[in-house]
Amino acid sequence: MADFSCEHCGMGVTGLKCAKCGKDLVHDHITKDDGTQVGVAKCPDGCGKIKSPMCCGHDMSCSV
Repeated sequence: MADFSCEHCGMGVTGLKCAKCGKDLVHDHITKDDGTQVGVAKCPDGCGKIKSPMCCGHDMSCSV
């Protein structure tokens, strides 16, 4: 299970699940056309992915 936390205020999020299959989302990265990477939380069964959570105007970091 991926745990996300805010490096600015300490807020945390845990237990993100896929609404289609119920599995825990896992942390990953995608590379944009300009070469920068974006954190995502994705379904391990391939149902889809979302951008990683944000807090205080910044991406939350993942402990995985």
